[in-house]
Amino acid sequence: MPTAIKYFTVFGGIDIQIDTSKPLLELVEKHILKEYNNLRSEVNYLTGGYSVDHAILSGIALGDRKTTNAFKRAHVSFEEGMKCVDSLCEKGIIETESSQHFMANKRSDTKIAKKLLFTNPFMRFWFGFVSPIYKGIKEGNFEEFYSKFAGREADFSDFIFEELALAYLKVIFEDDPVKQVGQYWDEKIQITPLAKTNSGKVIAGYCKYSDVKMKKSELNTLLQNCQNSGIVPDIVVLFAKNGYSTELKSLKSENLRLFSAKSLKSLVG
Repeated sequence: MPTAIKYFTVFGGIDIQIDTSKPLLELVEKHILKEYNNLRSEVNYLTGGYSVDHAILSGIALGDRKTTNAFKRAHVSFEEGMKCVDSLCEKGIIETESSQHFMANKRSDTKIAKKLLFTNPFMRFWFGFVSPIYKGIKEGNFEEFYSKFAGREADFSDFIFEELALAYLKVIFEDDPVKQVGQYWDEKIQITPLAKTNSGKVIAGYCKYSDVKMKKSELNTLLQNCQNSGIVPDIVVLFAKNGYSTELKSLKSENLRLFSAKSLKSLVG
């Protein structure tokens, strides 16, 4: 399942038949890097090809997805950036997400509590690793791409793992369906996922896309973050790529649910 997530991070949303038995980078070179000119035309058709929009899209792909930080990376003002965001949202390339501040009975600051999300994993990959260094790729020099991808691949997959976890919550709570799901963040804390069921139960969680098992200390950090944010969870859900420590597994209950990457198989299969 971690392999499926890794390939989905790159090729999700693009109409290409992928053989997951082959190395990811071999497929990237064949289907993306060597097809740069054709794919660039398709991407420009979707985006309009405006340089400022592309700079913002790269800022989203390479950063923490918060509006202010994406605009700083693109060197545009907040006002100009939001005009571009409105246009890109209308084109269906990105969407905005608000922090679930209401679950903490707080008012949200629009500059802090807005994140920008790609609707298509491939577009995020393109603007994260291809568009910013297009000159070398266009000339058939892929060394810079391989270097940058090696340095950021793990972090890049984190986001997809979190998004799949958010989607999975809508599936597993059948008796008391989830009616609101998202994330909470402020300047210091992030809680992903954060949801509320039809009956009003609050679900808070933590995702770890790492080869290291999740430990009890990470659960304690989540609970402390909830307390500091004024969030009182009825159910805690944890998602770990590589499982849990023996101590943490012993705490599993109806109010503490543990999931692995395999749990998400139905979402990318």
